[in-house]
Amino acid sequence: MNRRLETPPVQAEPRVRRFTPAELWIHRVMAALMGVCVATAACLYVPALAELVGRRALVVTVHEWTGLLLPLPVLAGLASRAFRADVGRLNRWGPHDRLWLRAARRRAPGPRPAAKFNAGQKLYASWLAGATLVMLATGLMMWFTHLTPLMWRTSATFVHDWLALTIGIVLAGHIGMALGDPESRRGLRTGLVSREWADREHPLWRP
Repeated sequence: MNRRLETPPVQAEPRVRRFTPAELWIHRVMAALMGVCVATAACLYVPALAELVGRRALVVTVHEWTGLLLPLPVLAGLASRAFRADVGRLNRWGPHDRLWLRAARRRAPGPRPAAKFNAGQKLYASWLAGATLVMLATGLMMWFTHLTPLMWRTSATFVHDWLALTIGIVLAGHIGMALGDPESRRGLRTGLVSREWADREHPLWRP
């Protein structure tokens, strides 16, 4: 009598929850609004794109309202306990963050200590939040021209334009780093990451 060889079941790779569904939607809506802001800004300032798209008045309107809506996902997300906890983690710095930044600056090999968010992610989040507020304030000065003196509007235009260029460069770097880390992208797509990745990239995080 032939015995059937039983193959052991393949065990799924252990995964841990990194983001809740609410946090995933906040990130997606923010990314969509930011993408529209950057795209419409490019159409307004790059002559070749302006000629290709046309309808400048419509592009200006979309750009203005998208900029106004940009803070809303974050404000709505404060209703989520998990999102508030992650905002607190992004604003909390420790000695391990200085070690991470020192190792990143020197490009030293070896482990870099990090909790749920590393020091680079904390810097990016803080800088982007501040830049968004500055862009919103300067954009309002440029939109409602009768509320501020001419000198203020001129300065606001200068800051708005150059900060927009800086945001575009930083976002390109952010996207480039995300493309180089498939597991991190999976975490933003599904909310789950592998235990091995979490232990390697964020050894101080205890999910």
